This record gives sequence, structure tokens and C-alpha cells, in this order.
Amino acid sequence: MEETSSFETSEMTANFLASTPLLTESWRLCQLANASHGAVGGEGEKVGFAAEIGGTTTSRRVGYVAFSAAGIAPPPGEPGGWGKLVGLEAAGCCWAKSLFSDRRSGEEGEEGGGGGELEPVMVCGELLRIFWSVYQDTRFQSQISEVMRECNSVVVTGHSIGGTIASLCAIWLLSCLESTSPRPSVLCITFGSPLLGNESLSRAILAQRWAGNFCHVVSRHDIVPRLLFVPDLAPVTHQLHSLLHFCHLSLSAPQLGTSPLGLLQQLTDEAKTKLFHHVMASLHALLEFGGEGRKANKGSSFSPFGNYFFCSQDGGAICVDNAASVVRMMYLLLGMGSPSCSIDSHLNYGVVVEKVCSQFLTNRSFLQSELPESSYDAGLALALQSSGIDSQEPIARPAKDCLKIAKRLGRKPSLNCANLAIKLSQVTPYRAEIEWYKESCDRCDDQMGYYDSFKHRGASRRDAKVNMNRHKLARFWDNVITMLETNHLPHDFHKRAKWVNASQFYKLLVEPLDIAEYYRIGMQRIKGHYITCGREKRYQIFDRWWKEGIDRQEESNTMMMVMRSKFASLTQDTLFWARVEEAREWLESVRTERDPGKAAELWEKLDGFERYARGLVEKKEISKDVVAKNSSYSLWVKDYQEVKSQVETLLRPQFPNLMDAEVVP
Repeated sequence: MEETSSFETSEMTANFLASTPLLTESWRLCQLANASHGAVGGEGEKVGFAAEIGGTTTSRRVGYVAFSAAGIAPPPGEPGGWGKLVGLEAAGCCWAKSLFSDRRSGEEGEEGGGGGELEPVMVCGELLRIFWSVYQDTRFQSQISEVMRECNSVVVTGHSIGGTIASLCAIWLLSCLESTSPRPSVLCITFGSPLLGNESLSRAILAQRWAGNFCHVVSRHDIVPRLLFVPDLAPVTHQLHSLLHFCHLSLSAPQLGTSPLGLLQQLTDEAKTKLFHHVMASLHALLEFGGEGRKANKGSSFSPFGNYFFCSQDGGAICVDNAASVVRMMYLLLGMGSPSCSIDSHLNYGVVVEKVCSQFLTNRSFLQSELPESSYDAGLALALQSSGIDSQEPIARPAKDCLKIAKRLGRKPSLNCANLAIKLSQVTPYRAEIEWYKESCDRCDDQMGYYDSFKHRGASRRDAKVNMNRHKLARFWDNVITMLETNHLPHDFHKRAKWVNASQFYKLLVEPLDIAEYYRIGMQRIKGHYITCGREKRYQIFDRWWKEGIDRQEESNTMMMVMRSKFASLTQDTLFWARVEEAREWLESVRTERDPGKAAELWEKLDGFERYARGLVEKKEISKDVVAKNSSYSLWVKDYQEVKSQVETLLRPQFPNLMDAEVVP
């Protein structure tokens, strides 16, 4: 049976966006920001800024934050500096460095991969410098804090260079919100904004599952969003400087009382033509070398990310979210224009937004002679029609090929997810064998329990089989993480109950064995204790999945707290045994410590762990192997009580009132 076409999805997505007030409200805030009444930033580079809170109820409040480049004059000297990339740490952006560190720009098996060469996340240095100036402005901090405090949804928007500043602001907000709960939703809508960063940034945003938070509105002939595809801006330095100066004056025209049409004459036809053809040649070369294969042709280091909303002045629009298809559509649509309209389009987003929102919802139909034979062809024709491309135009064929590529790439994550579910069923027997091993350890006469039995295991065939299963399960889940971070799985994979629950059960069952092996071979003496130095990345990711799932349940009031009547089948704190190992070391240290200050610190840690562990036991959030007679925890409790009793015996004759907890006058 023929698969239902997904091409209409791009039209339907654009249709939905046009039917909401998001586009019109965002553009209205951009116009307010262009007025520069709330300009923020350092001297000489005041960025137009506007913030507004809408909504009638506290549960539905939406905050809009807009940026404009109206106050950003072209930098002195060579404007080619706009094409230079720098690391995020260049401006002290520690909030992003920790999230985007060690991203690979060419993971093996990734589309457009280049063999796994490590490349850091980098962004346009000039734009990062401007954003950092805005970020340090106390007025900006005050207004953005109010919006985040009062609203449960935030829309960050901007036009031209202001749009790229908005993207940086959205990345900053998303980074900060990683550790907060509940977190407001963040959506970034830009209009005609230049590219921001390299392919590593694009992949990092995909890995963080943030691509859906960005929507870049691009007029089909606008040259500005395509400028940074040019690998070397030096040959068009003069033309680029004229363009930047022209855009600066045009955005400032309402304040200066200048006519945009008069300003247009300041950019000569020769300059427009040279810039237009240079950008077209760069895009063509980029596509000739395989779309995103920038390393192969040493082309542009900039890469698109997020969703691209291509629209025209006749009201047509489509959404494309695949980077390779975005680059191709950039090339094809710009080629339909002219040097003059490529500049003029950058200033006419108000007209474009109005047309899209007023005309896009009109009915579309096919002439009888053009009626497609299948739903697949119908969806393809709708997408082309929405982008303003007539089926008789020369670029219709390559545009169809571009959308076909987007379709194939779009369904691959779902297919990968289905195949992964089959593989999960294939590794389930390994998990079942470990469960059986745990049960047998808990029933064993030595009364050591699951953790200690594995830690002190011998050379039996059963123990070797369990250890092998542990490694097989680790390989499976590491592969899941790799596929997720390289965008080979659906964007909401980490929210699906099947995978959240499966990963949590795996963590509860197997991480105690990983901890046992870590201390069995003495890795704590080489690397340090497990919690800070030895824990695998997959467990940290699964912790986050589980916590986010609990937060969603609490928000929907579907979570019920029930007191346990018997011990849990698996200890709910998977780091419990690592905490026991640390507490054992503290206890050994306190026996020989002669420094009263250090001894007091050790006792504070020991008493804190004892209270924590006792609370888990009382709430029955531990497995029965924890309280087995000869488990590490039970033996630690016995030693702890003995040492504490000895200390109290020594101190009582010297400080009787203190030991009896009496207040001495």
C-alpha cells in the first residue's frame, strides 16, 4: 500500500503557524524594537530591544522579547569579520560551553559525516560580542527576568541581525532552563536573520532536542539569510560594507525621517549584482559538493538549524526542517529573484507577514488538467504551490527532488525507532537473566545480597554470564544515546513512556553491578569515587529523562504518592551503593584522624549518610538485599554504631553535660 504523503505536512505546518497570532505579534514587537526606545548594550552598538507580556490569565501569559539591529552600525575596518567563527567561551559563555562541549561535527554514520573529527561549537564572533554586550546590560537582565517570572511561554524574536541576536538569546534561555522546574516554553521566531554558527552548533541543538524551538522566516529572495554561506567574504568586502550600512540606515529610517526608497539608491546596481552572483556561486558550489559536505570542499563553515519558514509576497509558505533541504531551497528560491529584489525583500517582511496571514488560509485547488494521480503527487504539488513555485517553471523539478530528500530523511528517525524496539526485545533476555541472578543472590545462605555477591564473585560460569550480559546491555543503551544525539531518532523519543520506563528499569537493575565492578577492581584509587569520577554518561541522561517525566506527571496532577508496605524490588537510589562505599572510607578515616576539625567534618558526613540511609529503609525504598545480614551496608551500620559508641565513651567523662545534650549556663 502506498505510504501517505508527508509533503502536505510542510504546507500544513506553515498553514498552522500563519493561522496563529505568533507571526503578526512577533513582527509587531520587531517594529517596536526597531524604534530603539528600549535600546540595550554597550556604547556604539545599542541593540533595539522591546519586551511585552500578553495574555488574560496567569496560566496563559505569553511574553514577547524582540531585538533589532537598528542601533548596530557597521564595524570599522573589514566587515569580512562577520564570517569569522569563535568558540562560545570567547565571550565567557560558560552557560553554553558545558552543554555544547565535545560535539563531533562528523560522527560516523551521520549524514554528511566526515569521520569523527572533533570540532567545537562555534558562532559568528561579531554577533556573539554584540549579544554579550546586551547580556551584561542590567536593563536587559531586569526585563528578561520579569518576563521569565511572569510568563509560562516566551517568544524571542528579531529582524535581520536582531534575529540572530534573538537566536543566541533563545539558546541562553534554553540552557538556563535545563535546571529549572517548571520551565516555561521558549520559541524563537526570526525574520531574515543571517546564519549563526557552524555545523557543530546545528548538531548540538539537534542533540539537545531544541531544533523545534526555532522558526526562521525567510522571504524567498532575501539575500541576508544566505550571506554567510559564502566561505570567503574578502572579494565582496566593499559591497558587504555598503549592504550593512544600507540596512543600518534603513532600519533607522523611521527615527531619522529618511525614506527607504531614497536609501535604496545608496546601494549601487553594480554592488547588488556582484553580491548576488557571489552568493549564488557559493551556494551552487556548496550543493555540488554534497549539500552539507563543507569539509570536502572547504566551503562555508556556517550551517542552518531549526525550522525554515520560506514565504513569498503572494502569501505562499512552506516549512522545511532538514539542513540539506534548507540549503537547496535557499539556492533555488534565490535563483528565481534578481539582485535588486534580493535586497528589497529584506526590508519587506511586514508585507510578507501580512500577506501570509491573510491569504494563506484561502482554498487551493488544481486545474483539472494538472490533477495529480496519487496522494503522494498531490502532497508534492501542494508543497511546491505553497512555496510560490509554478509546476511549469524550470526549478520545479529540482525543487521536487529537494522535497523528496526531505521526506526520506524525515521518516528515517521513525523507522530507526521501530527497529530499536525490536532490538530492545532481543536484549530483554539478558535483563531477565540478571533479574534471576539477583533473586538467587537474595536467597543465598551467605546473606550478602545482590551487590556484594557480584562484587566478591568468583570464577563461576554463572557470574561470568551475568557480567557478559551487563556489557551487552551497556552497548545497547550506549547505542541508543548515540542515535539520539545524532538526530537518528524522533525528536520526542526521550519523552516516550516506553523508553523512559525501560531505561529507568535498566538503570535500577544494572547500575549497582557497575558500581560493584568499579570498587572490585579498585578504580576509586585511580580515578576517584564513582559518583564524581566513574559514573557513565548514559545513567546521567536516564536520570534526566526520569525527572522530566515526573515533572510532567506533577504538572498534569496524575502522580499519586503511595507509601510502600514492603521493600522495593530494586533500590530506588541507584547510587546508594556508591554512597555506602564512600561512607566506609569516611569511617576508616575517622578511626585514625587526629585533627579535631577534620574529624568533625568526617562525622558530619557520616551522620548525614546514616540519616539518609535510615530514611530510605523506613520508607522501604530499598531492596531487601540492602538489609541482608552480611551486606556492605549492614556491616557499615554495625561498624558505625561501634565507633560512635567508642567516641561517646571517650568523651562522656570529659563533657558529661554536652553528651547528655544539656544547656550549660
